[in-house]
Amino acid sequence: MSNRIETVTESPSDVVRGLYDALSKGDVPGVLARLAPEVIVDEPNQLPYGGVHRGREVFVQSILGAMMGYAHVAISEAEVFEGPAGVVGTLTGTLTAHTTGEEFPLTMVEIHLVEDGTVRKIDVYTKNPHELAAFYARAEAGTR
Repeated sequence: MSNRIETVTESPSDVVRGLYDALSKGDVPGVLARLAPEVIVDEPNQLPYGGVHRGREVFVQSILGAMMGYAHVAISEAEVFEGPAGVVGTLTGTLTAHTTGEEFPLTMVEIHLVEDGTVRKIDVYTKNPHELAAFYARAEAGTR
C-alpha cells in the first residue's frame, strides 16, 4: 500500500465544462472556483454590462448581477471544444424577463484562456448583441 497522493489535473476543456455546469445551476461559488482571481471578461459593448471586466467579484456583480437582475437564465445546451487557440464554448438557452415574462433565445460563443486550472480570460460573442441589448432595455422598462 502506498501513501502517495495522486493529483488529478483537469484539462482546460474540463475547467470550462465545470464553469458552464455551475453557471447552468446558478452555483455562484462553483463559477468563482473556476475563474482566476484577476479573470478578464470582454463582453460586447452593446450590452448593458458590456466592456472589459477584470476580477471575479466584478464578473459576479457587473455581468452575472446584470444578466440575472433582468432575467432568468436557462442554459439548454453547452458545448466545449479545445484547440491550440484555447477552449471554445457555445451556449444556447433562453432568457426570461422578470418584469414581463418575455423570452429571448440566447446564443453565445466564448473563447477561454485556461491556465493552472482556472479561466484567465473570456472573450464573449453573441449572435445578436443589438437585439439582446433591446431585450434588456425592455426588461428594465417592464415593456414588450
